[in-house]
Amino acid sequence: MVEINIIEKASSGEVLHEFGALNTLLFVIILGMCIVCAYLIKEYRFYYLPESGAAMIVGLIVGACARLFYPSRKEMEFLRFNKLLFYFFLLPPIIFEAGYSLHRKNFFDNFSTILLYAVLGTMVSTFIIGYLTFYAGQAGWISIDTSSPLEALLFGALISAVDPVATLSILGNPELNLDPLLYSLVFGESVLNDAVSIVLFNTFLKFYESGKEFTPTAVGMLLVEFSLISLGSVACGFVTGLGCSLLCKTTNIKKYPKYEIALLFLFAYGSYSLAEVMKLSGIMSLFFCGITMAHYNTTNLSKSSQVTSESIFQSFALAAEFFVFLYMGMGICVGQFGRWDFTFMILGIIFCLIARLFNIFPFSWIANLGRSQKIPFQMQVVLWFAGLRGAIAFALSQDMPGANREVYTTTTLTIVIFTTIVCGGLTEPLLKQTKLKIDDDEDNDDIAAEDEHGLLSTEISDHPPSPQITRRRQSSSEYMAPPNYLGSFWGNIDEKYLKPVFGGQIRRNQ
Repeated sequence: MVEINIIEKASSGEVLHEFGALNTLLFVIILGMCIVCAYLIKEYRFYYLPESGAAMIVGLIVGACARLFYPSRKEMEFLRFNKLLFYFFLLPPIIFEAGYSLHRKNFFDNFSTILLYAVLGTMVSTFIIGYLTFYAGQAGWISIDTSSPLEALLFGALISAVDPVATLSILGNPELNLDPLLYSLVFGESVLNDAVSIVLFNTFLKFYESGKEFTPTAVGMLLVEFSLISLGSVACGFVTGLGCSLLCKTTNIKKYPKYEIALLFLFAYGSYSLAEVMKLSGIMSLFFCGITMAHYNTTNLSKSSQVTSESIFQSFALAAEFFVFLYMGMGICVGQFGRWDFTFMILGIIFCLIARLFNIFPFSWIANLGRSQKIPFQMQVVLWFAGLRGAIAFALSQDMPGANREVYTTTTLTIVIFTTIVCGGLTEPLLKQTKLKIDDDEDNDDIAAEDEHGLLSTEISDHPPSPQITRRRQSSSEYMAPPNYLGSFWGNIDEKYLKPVFGGQIRRNQ
């Protein structure tokens, strides 16, 4: 009897091992297919199908084949979107690489405008989508809970998250030769507004579970909570980045490049995990940790690590992006969701476009009142059109309470597919139409060369800048806002006190 149990356990273990090996091989193959598709899109400049959209389609095909030919429960569960896998394994490399390779001057010169879109604009978008959804339910167009607007506001909060994963996968392509101001605004908003959406979602969820009404007093509490979470998240990322910089500067670890790069990974994940444990925004913490490391720690690294680390981060981020969109594509066919409301899907897309309209144009007008370099109307149109939804909205939708969770999840997935494939695919023609994309082969080559250097500025890199790159940087500088007093004050503290302790290239013209 004992021998039979041992044989059964051994047989079960072998089956499980074989199942894992086959599915690992499957993911290797489909990930390779995604990379080949991305290569063909870049090689032939077929921007009507974004790389993320191609990954979604590959995932859809794989999910459909699995459903038809191997529809076992274990296989369907394996191919389903896993929130834990997304939040702690796939999202961190993408966000960290974005902060590590960020053009910091463009980002912080436009920081006040980015905050307008990311904070106030996201709140406006949340309430517009939420109440439009609520009134559509009251009119009988869609089947949702109409006893209170809280359920609809939860949907408004999650669908207002402009996803940095989707944005980077489409607008982050250097071949698009995107206007530097436009990229700073779109990308900056997409990173920061996730924290707003998550805080809004969690706050509405607390009120929903407690049975309390959402009063004007609750709005004030929400603003206070968001401010505390944002400041705490930035501080967490900044301190973690400084800790890594100090360790690399005060030791001889640069003699061992593999240890340097391993430390960068550990501090990055530590920043994200610490923020999540403290109930802060891991996304915001990790993003500012990447900025801090790039600013202070680059010169502390060995020359080989300066180049190698960035290539490694980009490769991990690329693979993670493809996995995210593959999982969302496979989620359509693996039987994860049962309720699809086509009326709600169409209305949801329309509500998102309307809310985005009231986000971008009014706040662009307010921002232009204090900007020397105005945001032109055609750029506002692209900003409105580029409100791509992605995996963060999809992950939040699976936390929806109540009996209508599947309807909200399938509607969110539909909006993600629409904004990624349709809006993402039409982004390049729109950039050409609005003349925000320079369609010139020489400029494309210059951008590719500049992208190869990445965060290594001319003061840091051993590679002398080419005349083409110099011209490109000069043309980009016309979009940068003039220095402000706060920036000058921080710059002085940075040069005199922080860089001598933590590292970083000190400017010669003090």
